[in-house]
Amino acid sequence: MSALVNAIVMLGMLVVVPAGLRLTGQQELDRIRRLWPLFAVPGAVALWLPRSTAATALACCYALGAVLLALHAPRRAIRGRDLDPAGIALLTALVTPAIAAVALVAERSGHELFGFGLGILALTVPHFHFAGFAAALIAGLVCRVSDGPAGRFAALSVPLGTLLVLVGYFVGDWAELAGALVLTAGMWTVGLLTWRMGRDGGRDRTTRLLLFASAAVLVATMLLALSWALGEATGLPHPTLTWMAATHGLGNALGFALCSLLAWRRIRTEEPDRTGGRTA
Repeated sequence: MSALVNAIVMLGMLVVVPAGLRLTGQQELDRIRRLWPLFAVPGAVALWLPRSTAATALACCYALGAVLLALHAPRRAIRGRDLDPAGIALLTALVTPAIAAVALVAERSGHELFGFGLGILALTVPHFHFAGFAAALIAGLVCRVSDGPAGRFAALSVPLGTLLVLVGYFVGDWAELAGALVLTAGMWTVGLLTWRMGRDGGRDRTTRLLLFASAAVLVATMLLALSWALGEATGLPHPTLTWMAATHGLGNALGFALCSLLAWRRIRTEEPDRTGGRTA
């Protein structure tokens, strides 16, 4: 499982975060986006080294970049720029890589942070790159072009669900289940709105297929997330962590996040008028 998880995390570090930052269209994030490889490459190398001082130091390089990114969130909030639902989703996206980075540093150093085992910490890293950064960012993008209650619900419920899942790590399995329910509702709404975007006959075939794929994958991956959280809370049979990494994790990384980012990149490049020049 570790090799698969490492590959998923590398995708998040090296591709998903910088591609997502580009899609925000926010000039103030351009500098950290350009510098991102300086932080992400050492972080990616750290994944493949044995737990050691060297691996920890490389992970700290990534954590530095993630913290610098997260610092944009309070500055934007103080200026009141991101207090609408789409903006709140963007603020969430800016912060979540830092949570992943803290877990990475602890795991690479062999330290059971807050009593969490090293295996849980290792899985926290991809979770907050994809269920955190990618999900919140895409929810914000969808909200910008879906002017209605569904778009606003998606943009607010995805950050709320992500927060509740994080709280559930400390409070217990039932709180984590509540977070999974909220996050699933938000992600399925994102999927529904994305599917509607794919039905727009004005888009090219490749963009439509990417949108359809990302929406369809969410149905299965979030069902898996619900089954796992329900099983953890109730003791009912549920998928193992290895199975979740190979299905839920890989599906969200490739089927949802990567397809969505590629679709939005095409939308931004070929159809800028549809977003009115604005994104999340």
